[in-house]
Amino acid sequence: MEESYAVIDLKSFYASCECASRGLDIFSTPLVVADPTRSINTIVMSTTPYLKEKYGVPNVCRVKSLPQLDNMIFAQPRMAYYIEISAKVVSIFLDFVSEEDLHVYSIDESFLHLSPYLSLYKTTPEGLCKLIQKRIKDELGLLATCGIGPNMFLAKACLDNEAKKVSPYIAKWTFGDVKNKLWKITPITSIWGISNGIGSRLFKMGIRNLEGLAKVDVSLLEKEFGIIGHQLHDMANGIDRTNIREKYVPKETSISIGQTLMRDYDYKGAKLVLREMCDDLCFRLRSSFYQTALVGVCVVYSDSTLFSRQKSLDIYSDDNDTLYKVIIDIFNDFYNGSPIRNLHISFGKLDSFSFSQASLFENAEELEEKKNLHASMDKIIRTYGKNSLLRASSGLKDSTIKNRHNQIGGHKA
Repeated sequence: MEESYAVIDLKSFYASCECASRGLDIFSTPLVVADPTRSINTIVMSTTPYLKEKYGVPNVCRVKSLPQLDNMIFAQPRMAYYIEISAKVVSIFLDFVSEEDLHVYSIDESFLHLSPYLSLYKTTPEGLCKLIQKRIKDELGLLATCGIGPNMFLAKACLDNEAKKVSPYIAKWTFGDVKNKLWKITPITSIWGISNGIGSRLFKMGIRNLEGLAKVDVSLLEKEFGIIGHQLHDMANGIDRTNIREKYVPKETSISIGQTLMRDYDYKGAKLVLREMCDDLCFRLRSSFYQTALVGVCVVYSDSTLFSRQKSLDIYSDDNDTLYKVIIDIFNDFYNGSPIRNLHISFGKLDSFSFSQASLFENAEELEEKKNLHASMDKIIRTYGKNSLLRASSGLKDSTIKNRHNQIGGHKA
């Protein structure tokens, strides 16, 4: 008997949350989740199916690309609210399956292992998905789409290529559908797990679709891609050996922070924002009990050109001033004077230390004082919030820190 997995996606999640909170129907309401007051280039986070089907509006675009409709509803992004709703959906999932048989893939999509629960509910995979779908609709007003398959990959392919597209938004694929459904999907890069880069390399090998990928000599794929080549060959044949109960916990090797600026910034303004970003990232660094020995800076100019550089440190550090000096050294060395629209910094080569390293040229007492100062400042921020302790420069017009601290993922909380 085949195993049964489901991938459940919440249709047009952000827009659906806004429609549900207003008692509106996503299939007849022209609603977009975006903040048009920021600029016409502001990203639209989500649109209703109505706008997609009637006007061809993609789920993610820019405000300037939207049709001019008198009855268009602009819903301000509410990330904290969406996270709250997502948590409620996960809670519903856990009423049907155990935590070990659930993998939360994103804020609006999750994998569920259904097989162990079919006898308990005395139903089929489709029947169990209908129960879950109904609970989500009844309690939260959201439409869940469900792809079912004998493994996680085929369930995902079923979701993306069939279940999402037609009512009742539940579909099931078996291994028997590999040739007549999976192999028919084009372009090859529309398949989950095949990036544009991989697709380009496959194209150079003469592979245009999954049928060609399934039939090629696997040794050629391994020569080109290494172990990923074998995984690609398995995927094209509908094989996925992933065990949902074997949770992968990655070791954190770097942390980063970035932001798109709402206008062009010059050297002075960019330095201020880099200072603020460094303070935020250092707080995260110490909160995770890490120090760093590698600093990265990426600057994107208004014409979309950029520079990205890294610099290694001789001694691990979590000190704001030390790391900011490295950031500014990189910035000064490579900044060409052009207007700036995006800034990004990263700390790599992370390691955990229970003590602070010092060089022969540093005063141990001063280091201890600075460590205690950071500990006190971090405690205040954790207790009273990120805006409870800021530099005086946060009052300057170029500062972005207060606004960013009221956002989640770059959008209003």
